[in-house]
Amino acid sequence: MELGELVGAGRSADVYAIGDGRVLRRYRVDVDARRELEIMAHVAAHGFPVPEVFPGESSATDLVMGRVSGPTMLHALLAGEIAVEEAGRTLARLLRRLHRIPARASRDPRDRILHLDLHPDNVMLTPDGPVVIDWCNAREGRPALDCALSALILAQVAVDGESELARAAGAAVAVLVGELGEDLDPGGPLDDAMARRAADRALSEREVGLLDEAVALIRRLAGRGAG
Repeated sequence: MELGELVGAGRSADVYAIGDGRVLRRYRVDVDARRELEIMAHVAAHGFPVPEVFPGESSATDLVMGRVSGPTMLHALLAGEIAVEEAGRTLARLLRRLHRIPARASRDPRDRILHLDLHPDNVMLTPDGPVVIDWCNAREGRPALDCALSALILAQVAVDGESELARAAGAAVAVLVGELGEDLDPGGPLDDAMARRAADRALSEREVGLLDEAVALIRRLAGRGAG
């Protein structure tokens, strides 16, 4: 398979154009892309907006998908093409929609598909609506953890005094917390989300150092206090 231009790069993978309206996501770390493909196919079968996947052309390290056109929500925020309030509402709608999809393997009826990294840079704003990308962290479990992680990722930016996006992220996380309501449990699930972020090797020491303040912000917004 001949690789074309590099069209995207993240912390763990690069994305190349390969022609015929497709891209190849190639991992630089030890990740089995086949599990990601299976989850994407599962949520797509339930009508959730994800890129089309091509199982016959994918492998353990390479995931072949349909190319998605449009900016990420993050880029749209930076360009002033979407209001922060709409960004927060869109993230909440996507989370609630995802959490209506039953798990693939778990027999616990409370378990759902969780993205576990749903934030503005993983949402593409296409002419047909938002499309969620980067499913490498996806698992099955209780939806409250997924909601907590999305809120925590935004809150980390909001409390980062050196980030140009701090103010926008603060407004977006306030909307997200308000929209999620009881779907966001600022108790145990938020503690679990914090532990997952703290253990994430892709985060810098400085980013990990913002977690306590970010958690406190979410708890204030949720009306539970910081203790």
